[in-house]
Amino acid sequence: MEFVSDLWLGASTAFLPMNLVYCFVGVLLGTAIGVLPGLGPTATIAMLLPMTFELQPVSALIMLAGIFYGAQYGGSTTAILINLPGESSSVVTAIDGYQMARKGRAGAALATAALGSFFAGTVSTLLLAVAAPPLAEIALSFGPAEYFSLMILGLVASVALASGSLLKAFAMIVFGLALGLVGTDVETGAARYTFGIPELYDGLNFVAVSMGIFGICEILRNLESESERTIGVKRVSGLMLAKDDLKRIVAPVLRGTALGSILGVLPGGGAMLSSFAAYALEKRVSSNRAEFGKGAIEGIAAPESANNAGAQTSFIPMLTLGIPGNPVMALMVGAMIIQGITPGPNVISSQPALFWGMIVSMWIGNLMLVVLNLPLIGLWVRLLTVPYSMLFPAIIVFCCIGAYSINNNIFDVLVMAGFSVVGFALSKMRFEPAPLLLGFILGPMLEENLRRAMLIGQGNPSIFVTSPLSLVLLLIAVGLLALVLSPRIRKTREEAFVE
Repeated sequence: MEFVSDLWLGASTAFLPMNLVYCFVGVLLGTAIGVLPGLGPTATIAMLLPMTFELQPVSALIMLAGIFYGAQYGGSTTAILINLPGESSSVVTAIDGYQMARKGRAGAALATAALGSFFAGTVSTLLLAVAAPPLAEIALSFGPAEYFSLMILGLVASVALASGSLLKAFAMIVFGLALGLVGTDVETGAARYTFGIPELYDGLNFVAVSMGIFGICEILRNLESESERTIGVKRVSGLMLAKDDLKRIVAPVLRGTALGSILGVLPGGGAMLSSFAAYALEKRVSSNRAEFGKGAIEGIAAPESANNAGAQTSFIPMLTLGIPGNPVMALMVGAMIIQGITPGPNVISSQPALFWGMIVSMWIGNLMLVVLNLPLIGLWVRLLTVPYSMLFPAIIVFCCIGAYSINNNIFDVLVMAGFSVVGFALSKMRFEPAPLLLGFILGPMLEENLRRAMLIGQGNPSIFVTSPLSLVLLLIAVGLLALVLSPRIRKTREEAFVE
């Protein structure tokens, strides 16, 4: 009965005209961002964070969430039509999707992606609604020692699941933690790593750093590799699936949804890992595995279901524990902090309208996305013809205005510019920036809980192992680290990411 009343509260919040508008804006913008190669939800959300200052918290989070899961829909369009994934989670969709388009079945491929995404989004949102409250109840019993151990586990998992070198991922975590130390020590009032610059006494501005590393840096990378996009499919028809197609996609959609829902909850998981894992699984278990790589409809249904399920269940640790599992969730945590909301288990009890409103808005947003992706496919095809040379100047101007508007201070613009150069240099050296942002977000919380736990334990570090839950979390972190460092697992991991 309580669950029904909670959903009613969410519906009364989500169906407010203003929140419906922001939900529509979010999914529309997310689809467009997914369609346009070179722009992703991380960069877009980073650039839009300054706008959220003027919005109501629930409206801001509904819009930002819509951008994230909307991009998973839009990314499949470019993957299928021009063999160029608009979003990293759609990379494997391009393998069979483009082959179907070349055979004149672009409509069936796009319909499969949309329907699989809608089903997975609906199921994973229901899972979020059911699983989040009990998890938050458990998290309310966490003390500083347990939270410290949980964050250590989250950081270790993000290193383990990061693509590329483990050493480089670990270095990015440490760099992010170091950036989080900049500012005034809340315990002693001493300035740390400010170099006498007054603007740094409050720490590095999260919005400026994230806009630089993910927004401007992404533009620089795209300008370096931008090439003319040729669209082989000008018109798309046949959006209705045949009975045989429907039979073939049912099992892959179910498997992709289940796998994505599980992997999305893991720190470092989310949409990209889910789509790759679902494609690999489907390639092994499908009775039509010989068709994979040649236009197998299962090769679209499984990863597209998985990436949407993974995108939406990644909200579970963020909303219940305040722990971001991927860069987008780190930005969502930043958006909550900007709005004066402390991320964590208290959100459900202290902000029930926000929590349940977000969940119901995801159902509404998924329905909107089906309408946007199928009937408006012609619009998305035309959007692909827009040259990047016309887009990037407007994006840079928008970023500069957004960074300046945070504190009406040119220093934030300089911070954004500086970190865009840092981000570009890191990308050239094949350092993945995602762990850096997670370390930057979790660093202050990690330090705060470490110091609180040590005060409670009167300076004795055994407090982290005398608590059973804290000990279990630390042992899992150590075990996971030992596992990924073992030669056999490390070799398999590297081969998987290369593939």
